[in-house]
Parts: sequence; structure tokens; C-alpha cells
Amino acid sequence: MKKKKDVALVLSSGGAKGFAHVGVIRALERHGFMIHSVAGASMGSLIGGLYATGELDRFVEFAESMDLKEMLKYFDINLGPGGLIKGEKVIEKLKDIIPDRSIENLNIPYCAIATDIETGEEKVFKEGKLYDAIRASIAIPTVFTPHVIDGHHYVDGGVLNPIPVNRVQRKKRDIMVAVNVNAIDSPEDMPLPEERKKKERKLPEALTTILEKAENLIPSSRHDRIGFFNLTNKTLNLMIDRISDLALDITPPDILVDIPTNAFGTFDFYKAGEIIDYGEKKAEAAIRRYLGK
Repeated sequence: MKKKKDVALVLSSGGAKGFAHVGVIRALERHGFMIHSVAGASMGSLIGGLYATGELDRFVEFAESMDLKEMLKYFDINLGPGGLIKGEKVIEKLKDIIPDRSIENLNIPYCAIATDIETGEEKVFKEGKLYDAIRASIAIPTVFTPHVIDGHHYVDGGVLNPIPVNRVQRKKRDIMVAVNVNAIDSPEDMPLPEERKKKERKLPEALTTILEKAENLIPSSRHDRIGFFNLTNKTLNLMIDRISDLALDITPPDILVDIPTNAFGTFDFYKAGEIIDYGEKKAEAAIRRYLGK
């Protein structure tokens, strides 16, 4: 029986691990699948939105060129409440690479998921400015400050709906492909070698150094700050993992690409190329299972 090739694509939250979404998209296109709509939360909203502009490759080229030092240039430290990073430099750089536009004018239907932190309600962006939707959706609590739109304070879409399988636009005779970068830890990726563990700690340590210089914003020791940073990250990962499992049980996709949580760190944005390649490898295996190869 001929397999269906029209795809409604769902991209999960997961920080830098979401670069794996790019690899999945490449694998799908290589096998002749046609993505007709996309929905995403957090990093999934970023990759999905830029894909819907038709200019994702321009962003990927920039991301793959960054090392840790270059990446830290875009961390505009926030001295007030709400989060460690304002996020303005990141968004402005994205606009330089791919100009802003209305969601209604994208190449394919797109939606981004965010959370109204005051009402506790999910917000689904299907119209308005693309980067408003992305900035709202990527606002990881305690890391990025909330994004304010019309008096509403929005944070990461992953808080309520980390893999929005219930929000992507469907059409008759399509299939749903979901990418879950918060999947259960994989034995092949753990335990991490000691050298890799050292690299995983680089970003929290770098952030700590910057923050400590920001008018003594952090009076506690470096050890305490790293503990707080990692504790917040692990707490969010556990929450997102459980919600994702429930969503996938209720609305199972036709193809599920699982990226283990322990494969990469949430803040490994300077490892874009490596993460993309890993996502492509995982997608290739999932696609071949679907095609019966």
C-alpha cells in the first residue's frame, strides 16, 4: 500500500535540543514528504516559524557558525525580575537574518504555543507578527523574561503544551509527524563521558560569570547559582516529559521521532550542527519504519 506523504508537522519544546527539528525536516524532505502545516512550542515554534517563511536555511547557517563565545554575545542580562535574559538581542538578530512578517502571510499554516502566566491559559498564535509569537513561546521561565503583548505576560508554551499535537492544522489524507525532543533517556547516550560532562557545564558557568559581574546580581556562591540553574532546568524537563507523554497517548502521531532528553543539554545552542545531524539520524530511522523499509 502506498504510504501517505502530506505531513502536518508538530515540533516540541526543549531548548537547544530543538535544533534536532531541522534534521527531521531535512529527512522528511529527502524522502519526498510534503509539509503542509506546522505547529510548535518554544524552540519548536522558532524552527517551525522560520521553516514556514521558506528561509530556514539562512538561520541554520548562522546557528552552525556560532561557538560558545559568539552565542553569549546575544545574552542581554536582565537586572530586574522576571528572568535572567531579556531576549531582545536574540530576536533582533533573528530579524536581521529573516525579516519579520505576519503569520497570515507565511508559506504554510503555522501556530505557536505560549502560556499566559497570569491566567494560566494556553495561547495559540495563529495570526499577528511572527516574532511576537516566537518570543512569547520561547520564554523559558526564570531564563527569559516574559513577553508582554496587549497587557498579557506570556512564557514558554512548553509549560502547558510542550508537543501541540492537538493544535496543528490537518487536512484529509495527511499524516501527522511529531518530534519529541523530551523523550525518555536513551541507554546509548548515557552515562555521558567525563569530557562531555565538562562541556555540558560550560554554559551555566559562563552565564554565572556574566551574572556575577552584573552589579553583584548574584550574592551567593558560584556553586549555588549553578545548582539553581540546573535545578530549574531539571524540574522543567520532568514536567515537560510527563505532559508530552500524556499528549502523545491521547493523540498518537503517524510518525514519532524521539530525541532522548539526555542526548544534549537544553542550553547547548552552540552545538547546532551536531544536534541537527543527530535529529536527522533519528528521523531517518523513524521514517524507514513507517515506510516499511
